[in-house]
Amino acid sequence: MSAIGPVLAAAGLLIASPLASRTSAAETASAALPSEATIGDIEQVFAFETGPMPTGVTVSHDGRIFVNFPRWGDDVPFTVAEIRDGRVVAYPDAAINMADPSKPGASLLSVQSVVVDPANRLWILDTAAPGFAAPIAGGAKLVAVDLASDKVVKTIVLPADVILPSTYVNDVRFDLSAGRQGVAYITDSSVTGPGGVIVVDLATGEAWRKLTGHASTSPDPAFIPVVEGERLAIREKGKPPAPFAVASDGVAISADGKTLFYCPLSSRHMYSVPTALLLDRRADDAAVAAAVVDLGEKGASDGMETDDKGRVYAGDYKHDSVRQRQPDGEWKTIAHDPRILWPDTLSVGADGYLYFTANQLQRQPLFHEGRDLRQHPYSLFRVKIDAGPVLLR
Repeated sequence: MSAIGPVLAAAGLLIASPLASRTSAAETASAALPSEATIGDIEQVFAFETGPMPTGVTVSHDGRIFVNFPRWGDDVPFTVAEIRDGRVVAYPDAAINMADPSKPGASLLSVQSVVVDPANRLWILDTAAPGFAAPIAGGAKLVAVDLASDKVVKTIVLPADVILPSTYVNDVRFDLSAGRQGVAYITDSSVTGPGGVIVVDLATGEAWRKLTGHASTSPDPAFIPVVEGERLAIREKGKPPAPFAVASDGVAISADGKTLFYCPLSSRHMYSVPTALLLDRRADDAAVAAAVVDLGEKGASDGMETDDKGRVYAGDYKHDSVRQRQPDGEWKTIAHDPRILWPDTLSVGADGYLYFTANQLQRQPLFHEGRDLRQHPYSLFRVKIDAGPVLLR
């Protein structure tokens, strides 16, 4: 300001420059512009301020929260953890989380999902496929931890005839009322195909595949994902973009146990199939395929879940949202917020909340020519739903 400036300012005669006036007007106009509204009241339960990105989350009947971190490229000191006293702690202990390919059935190699079952046991689904490589022989497994003692009580190594060289076991749901000790339903979300559903007898450890390579467990060839305004594709320097095509991923079971819901990640559609046909090892592929129902579009989802009121939940990673399907088939958005950057796994707690991770999966280096665009913190959110988990026992 010139020497005369203070005098004029004191007299109230100093006039703002035209540039300053235009800038101020533009800022005021921008602040007043309409913007996209949020839906629902999401609460951040935990902020992952450092460390690897989480995928799975599950909540025990008494409110304990467990998460997992697959070994996709981040530094992952432990692949399963409990959120305890504001910290992330290796679970059930640090030793089992030390990946040992020489002992594939006894150590946790790369866990994609954790789920508390109706008996309040934590089941750990180990892909045995760090970095989406072919699964290590004898490593793909289900591991049950008794939450009263925090000790492993059962390990089911999935047999070689259901774990294909391309298999990536992704998510799992349980029905303890079926068979002698219950069954598990697991999605194979292979990125090279084929997808499918794996059924596991928890009493015997026997497992079998259903809907292998069926259209309902396969990526939709016409699907083009657009996330944060850009087509989601595998992008490597010097190469043209390649489709990101992921098979059957999200899975959920109806409150009566009679129907399994599932979806490919690379699709907008949700499908269902009667569990009776999945449980019947004698049912041929044609009979199972004929019973599949296309329930229409729900948005593009990673995780899915159900509650005890007969409703289905699905994330919508293209629109930063979580949706709820009513018993009459109508979809309702219960959470929409720009902070929901890739809703991954969903879990209904006994406290009447739906918990879900938001992990910015779309910002990984794989999709940006090696540039990592993710920003800490990753988030664990919840939204009130006034319902409880499906407990089939």
